[in-house]
Amino acid sequence: MTGAGASPRDMVLTPVGLRYRGRLYPCSIGKGGRSCTKREGDGATPSGIHRVAMTLYRPDRMAPPAPWALPIRTGDLWSDDASDPAYNTWVRAPYESSAEDLRRADPLYDLVLVTDWNWPHPIPGRGSCIFIHQWRRPGYPTEGCIGLRRDHLRVLAAVAAPGTRLIVPRE
Repeated sequence: MTGAGASPRDMVLTPVGLRYRGRLYPCSIGKGGRSCTKREGDGATPSGIHRVAMTLYRPDRMAPPAPWALPIRTGDLWSDDASDPAYNTWVRAPYESSAEDLRRADPLYDLVLVTDWNWPHPIPGRGSCIFIHQWRRPGYPTEGCIGLRRDHLRVLAAVAAPGTRLIVPRE
């Protein structure tokens, strides 16, 4: 269930949740299930071995969850326009192309673990904005990310440093 080569320090997506350091955290995945051929807009969570690239947080809503966490400021966006040279990167407003607002009115992106899916050298159309973030509610699918309960996400953000592996097995 943990996959070949998985270590206890890896986050591993299982049929019943995200396993990390011996604990199981219920989670939601993309409405498109898991995919080995992830494409922009398909709603799928990409299968494979990924890494946590960075942790972002809203300083107006919480204290830094870890020393390596970076603040989300007004105007912070994540490009999701496959035709733009800045595709699947952190950008700032004003931004002419399509982008995901990191400073949302709802709490979904108050705390975000950014994965290295198709980053830092993105292939256009292969998918963007693959994060680990707060879920809307249990069982409610994401657009391709992994969603967790807020308190569980805070636990992971405090200990899952950049470079921590995220293993998403094929279905």
